Amino acid sequence: MHIVLRLLITAAALWAATRLVSGISFDGDWRLLFVVALVFGVLNVSLRPLLWVMTLPLLIVTLGLFTFVLNAVMLWVTGALSDALGLGFHVDGFGAAFLGALIVSIVSFLLSLFVASDRHRERAA
Repeated sequence: MHIVLRLLITAAALWAATRLVSGISFDGDWRLLFVVALVFGVLNVSLRPLLWVMTLPLLIVTLGLFTFVLNAVMLWVTGALSDALGLGFHVDGFGAAFLGALIVSIVSFLLSLFVASDRHRERAA
């Protein structure tokens, strides 16, 4: 159940990015957005740790601020892979990816707070 909730949260965050950032678009069927969210999740699980280790000196020097660049790269790669798979999710460049990654991070964080607080209420009852 947790994986389905994460997928829904990621899909909602990606949808918000398509609405708020002019360089990010989605022109596919709404169900394909869940596939894009799955691609984004798989890339974050598989590619992100490798990139994190490779850029560890930059992460240390920038006190973690380089994480924003890593998030942008992950969104940019998701856009490229989604284009290749014909999913209809497009990221026009690094600037759009950077802003989109900020939006995705904020929306995901806020939605995760709501989901986590609901789960804590259920456990307490």
